[in-house]
Amino acid sequence: MTLRETIGLEPDARQTDPRLSGIIKLAILAVGGQGGGVLTGWIEDLARAQGYAAQATSVAGVSQRTGATVYYVEMAPLRPGDPVPVFSLMPAPGDVDIMITAEMMEAGRAIIRGFVTPDRTTLITSTHRALAVSEKMVPGDGIASSEEVMAAAGIAARRVIAADFDALAIQSGSVISASLFGALAGAGVLPFPREAFETAIKAGGKGAEASLRAFGEAFDVAANPASEAAPAAQSRPEPKAQGPARLIAEWERLAARASALPAPVAELALPGLRKVVEFQDAAYGAEYLDRLGGVLAQDDAANGWALSRESAKYIANAMAYDDIIRVADLKTCARRFDRIRSEMGVNKANVLHLTEFFHPRAAEIVGLFPARLGARLEADPKWMARLTRWFDRGRRLRTDRLPAFLTLHILGGLKGWRRRTLRHAQEQAHLDRWLQTALSEVARNYDLAVELIRCRRLIKGYSDTHARGHSKFDRVLAATARIAARKDAADWCRRLREAALQDEEGKALDGAIRTIDSFA
Repeated sequence: MTLRETIGLEPDARQTDPRLSGIIKLAILAVGGQGGGVLTGWIEDLARAQGYAAQATSVAGVSQRTGATVYYVEMAPLRPGDPVPVFSLMPAPGDVDIMITAEMMEAGRAIIRGFVTPDRTTLITSTHRALAVSEKMVPGDGIASSEEVMAAAGIAARRVIAADFDALAIQSGSVISASLFGALAGAGVLPFPREAFETAIKAGGKGAEASLRAFGEAFDVAANPASEAAPAAQSRPEPKAQGPARLIAEWERLAARASALPAPVAELALPGLRKVVEFQDAAYGAEYLDRLGGVLAQDDAANGWALSRESAKYIANAMAYDDIIRVADLKTCARRFDRIRSEMGVNKANVLHLTEFFHPRAAEIVGLFPARLGARLEADPKWMARLTRWFDRGRRLRTDRLPAFLTLHILGGLKGWRRRTLRHAQEQAHLDRWLQTALSEVARNYDLAVELIRCRRLIKGYSDTHARGHSKFDRVLAATARIAARKDAADWCRRLREAALQDEEGKALDGAIRTIDSFA
């Protein structure tokens, strides 16, 4: 539609030329791996089998999620003797009848680009998210709001059909292209019977049975949107401890201690205890409960145990820090291999090749040394330069092969050595300073003490990520100390933390600190 048509200076070409009124224009936005090409092929084959002329095109985009591709299909009924129409190669803003998006933010992109209009467009979208790199890069919660996209869709589209079609496909053992095809059929926006859609799937041969199951589930949801029910949350059974009787008895004693804490605290203390014990051992779990008990002694029910509840979470995170030992252990645990096989659909007929990217810095290597020796080496620039030259380069380890797997497995088995290392001494000292700083504010400003505990959220990961988090953490606490005597100190601490979580470089945090500089 031209600008002159939009403002009413010229009539719509579809109204003046009856040959254009029968053209159905359908666009698909999908990211890599979602089967957009398969879905487009099914639609094109379906149209031609039903006596329509059809043309499908695609334009691959370089996106943050392995490439967002625009697929476009035009179709029109073709009677004997009629010339084959000349179709367009790309969708035009304001000129799309059916828009299918395989992910929530792609629906937002379609709306922004003008492909979705209230006078004619039916929008069929999956509500699940495939996060963009820009969302993953944010240290805090950088996930864009799906609710805002849905609100915009309700205004921009003539009709919206939205459901988690990815989950429906997975439940059926298929992929999202099949469930989106079912939603297209169930929506009734194409003049073809359900059987014709199913025939197009069957013609594909491989995987047709699973695709038909996903097709049927999505068809029912799209045809009866009012009957769509949110999937019931499946409560996970508590993992049962397994091992020698002596260790099981120790675990049960620790779990009983955690369960005896005030209910709001115990709710987080039990998973925190489990995390710490899995990270190291039962004795380490006892240390966790001792630290938590020290916080609890300065807390009370009048404040809802907020300080202790937050401490239960963040003390566990601080004690279960990411070092080379933990990373290697996680990369070689059986649960991870089972998850990868499940996600990749590996069966007996497939061979899984798994490559791990391993890049320890000199600081991580020194962190494995005995505390005193490691401290001396870390303070020696020459030794750090040597270690950087020897170790600071990326390695690709094929853990489906024995040598690489054994290397990581042996590293992951060094838990017994961990307590003697420089890294452990550094983490324990930092943890104690953090707790002492927070608890020193309880009497003067309880809310500030809680916010200081929450600042531990800034520290995560290992290597460069861990170093950046530590730097931001130190800067936030230093800035907070300057205004700790103010009544609104807790609010400023929260603002500083949220600013630190906005971007990787710390630009927002720089701005927040400059604001404090202006009045502190």
